[in-house]
Amino acid sequence: MAPIPRLRDYNGPALLSYGFRPFFLFGSLYAGLAILAWLPMFYGELDLSTAFAPRDWHVHEMLYGYLPAVITGFLLTAVPNWTGRMPLQGRPLLVLVLAWAAGRLAVTTSAWIGWEAAALIDNAFLLLVGAAMAREIVKGRNWRNLKVLVALGILAVGNIIFHVEAHVLGAADYGIRLGIAATMMLIMLVGGRIIPSFTRNWLVRENPGRLPASFGRFDIVSMIAAGAALLAWIAAPNWRVTGAALIAAGMLQAVRLARWAGERTWRDRLVLILHVAYAFVPLGFVLVGLAALGLLPSGAGIHAWTGGAMGIMTLAVMSRASLGHTGRALVATASMQELYLLLVAAALARVCAAIHPAWSDALLHVAGGAWAGAFVGFAVTYWKVFTGPRAAA
Repeated sequence: MAPIPRLRDYNGPALLSYGFRPFFLFGSLYAGLAILAWLPMFYGELDLSTAFAPRDWHVHEMLYGYLPAVITGFLLTAVPNWTGRMPLQGRPLLVLVLAWAAGRLAVTTSAWIGWEAAALIDNAFLLLVGAAMAREIVKGRNWRNLKVLVALGILAVGNIIFHVEAHVLGAADYGIRLGIAATMMLIMLVGGRIIPSFTRNWLVRENPGRLPASFGRFDIVSMIAAGAALLAWIAAPNWRVTGAALIAAGMLQAVRLARWAGERTWRDRLVLILHVAYAFVPLGFVLVGLAALGLLPSGAGIHAWTGGAMGIMTLAVMSRASLGHTGRALVATASMQELYLLLVAAALARVCAAIHPAWSDALLHVAGGAWAGAFVGFAVTYWKVFTGPRAAA
């Protein structure tokens, strides 16, 4: 992601001058604060006026609240680079931010306003984002990136299913699996583009030698295998064939990651953390596959995907993109590296809490505290990046 090549004349708040600024800032704050609310909810110490069961509120607000904010921030900044068109700024950007915030408020107060109103307000955000992205991609004739709209569409459908399922059945299952699957496909799609690219750029400049393998037939096969396994998991998560397919897909994704020469990027932590984040993709496939075979609790693999791949990848992308798009040096400061380590610890603790129920209380508090610290710490650390001017040339 190179810096946006051109901008409209803009005299408003710096926060609304780039699409990533409000969504990365408010999204990261929400990710941290929502977990601080979730832990007392889980232990019955806090009640919110939501129509969702406590578990479903937690899952929904991470999967359909936090993640769409980060995805939107990324797309609003990437699509202008892909299409050559002007980015969204000012009042149109504010409309999207307010639509996202309204969704969070509606879901949290859905017991008051009714689940139908909450579902309508909540889903309006993804539909608005999809419409905005479709307009830019079509007008820019950037047809190859229409596949991003497919992932957004699946996420929107998953959100609708989540609301209906939670109301009719009292708990969401298909909506959760569909949302996770759509996000994992997006991570594999976008990660497969940016991780080898950033790695190659750094290695050519700083550490000549083995370079990441170019995108080829193996990547296509691994993506097809992953997509098929995820479809089977959505439909039949406890089927033995599903378990075998997930484990096979995880092995292919592990090989795919190994082909990107991540072990050679130790000195550039902004690149290295992308590889660490992606490592949770194959780990999640294997753990969820083992759960389908009845060998592990399902939460282990699901949290490897959500807390690990999704959480760490979004923090890695946010921290790098924010520096690049504001003209700052692409360097992970000591404090940012500490936040990376904190989030890795949170992901590992949450996976272990699912595997070792006897340790779950202590590990849940470790995971929740570390997760909140990482995301709130990121918002504080990058506050001036999001709210201040571009760095001087």
